[in-house]
Amino acid sequence: MMTTHAAVAQQARKTSSQVTSAPLNGTVITQIQPHTTAGAAVTATMNVPLTREQVWQQLTNYSRWTAFFPDITRSEVTAELSPQSKRITQAACKTFLMLSIAVEIQLQIDEIPQESIRFSMVDGGVSFRDFAAVLELKDLGSSTELSYTVQATPSIPVPGLFIEQAMKFDLPNNMRHLRKVLLQG
Repeated sequence: MMTTHAAVAQQARKTSSQVTSAPLNGTVITQIQPHTTAGAAVTATMNVPLTREQVWQQLTNYSRWTAFFPDITRSEVTAELSPQSKRITQAACKTFLMLSIAVEIQLQIDEIPQESIRFSMVDGGVSFRDFAAVLELKDLGSSTELSYTVQATPSIPVPGLFIEQAMKFDLPNNMRHLRKVLLQG
């Protein structure tokens, strides 16, 4: 059985091969993977017309994630464990079917400079039973392929299919918004 990060990274690589020829207009390719009966895993991949270094510099400014992803209301580094490893706390507010849900999660971030950022749940509070994500950057010359794989199981009793469909819809929208903010610098 693969570790959580290995499975997330393997899925990101599969989706990556599909986006290399995607236009630079913000097209997002999404792929759903099995995860748990009450959770979901989704990969979204797109090209960004910036160098990998330009994208990396922006993505590793974790307090700026509130601008990248509209649902994130707070993102702060709470501990620097090493130059490539940090702890962050993120809070978000999401509305599902007229119900607003506030979540807070503590994550460990492990960076491979200009290649990937791996997110591991330290404490999901009352929000998550599990959470893992991998953000990968691939150099395409004058552009960067950005792939974001998220797998999560919420603590609230919601059918996995509903979570899967919400992630399938939200992640591409979030990626398009991320792209817009990255291009604004």
